[in-house]
Amino acid sequence: MNATSFDRYLARASVVHRLDPRVKVVVALAFIAGVALLPDGAWAVYGAAVALVLAVAVAARLSPWLVVRRSLVGLPFLLAAVTVLFIPGRIVLAGPWGLDVSDAGLLRFGSIVGRSLISLSAAVLLTATTRFPDVLHALRHLRVPAVLVAIIAFMYRYLFVLVEEVERLLRARASRSARPVGGGGGGSLGWRAGVAGHMAGQLLLRSLDRSDRVYAAMQARGYRGELLTLAPHAMRAVDWLALGGGLVVVVLLQLVARI
Repeated sequence: MNATSFDRYLARASVVHRLDPRVKVVVALAFIAGVALLPDGAWAVYGAAVALVLAVAVAARLSPWLVVRRSLVGLPFLLAAVTVLFIPGRIVLAGPWGLDVSDAGLLRFGSIVGRSLISLSAAVLLTATTRFPDVLHALRHLRVPAVLVAIIAFMYRYLFVLVEEVERLLRARASRSARPVGGGGGGSLGWRAGVAGHMAGQLLLRSLDRSDRVYAAMQARGYRGELLTLAPHAMRAVDWLALGGGLVVVVLLQLVARI
C-alpha cells in the first residue's frame, strides 16, 4: 500500500482539469458555503445545484454516477440529523415513546440530507479533477497558514503509513493467536477490549516514533516548513472567467432561493 491508495484524482483531458487549482478550490468552497446557506425546502434550487454539479462532471469527462456513488459515502454520518424529525409540528407519523415525526422535521431532515449530498458531490469533483499537491499549493497561494497546510499534507501523505502499522499489528496478533478446532475461543468481551486497547497504545507509540524519524529525514533533506513546487500556477484569462462565473452562479442560487 502507498499514498496513491488514497488518491481520488482521475486524470482526464478536460477544460476543468486544466483550470488553475486556486480557481477550483475557491469556487468549490464558495459553492459548498452557498449550498449550506440555502433555506430549507428550496427544492427547485437544490435540483439546480445538482444539475450544475453533474454538468461540471460531464465537462470534466467524469461519469455522473461516479460522482453520485462517491458522495453516498457520507450517508452514514447523516444519521446524526435524524433527531430533527421529532421537532414540534404537525404530526405525520406517530411513533413509540412519544417520538412523533412532524412535517417540519421531515422538511428539515430532507433539506439537511440534500444540502449535505450536494456539498459532498462538489468536494468529490474537486478531488477528482485536482491533484492533492495542487490543492495544497492553492491553499498556500490563498494565504492559508503554512502550519495548517503542512498538517493537512502530512495527514494525507502518511495515512498509508498508519494503515501499514495497523496491518502489522493485526498480523502479529493473528500469528500469536490459536483457535480451537471446533471453533469458539477468543476470550471474553472484556479481554478482547483490553487487547484492542493495548494495540491502540502500541499504534500510538509506533506512530510517534515513525513521525520523529520521518521529520528528521525531511530536515536532513532541506525541509523548512514550506511545500515547494515547480508548477507556476499562473492565472490565465479562462481561469479568471471561470472564477467570476462560478461566484456569480453561487450568488444567483442564493437570490433565487429567497425569491
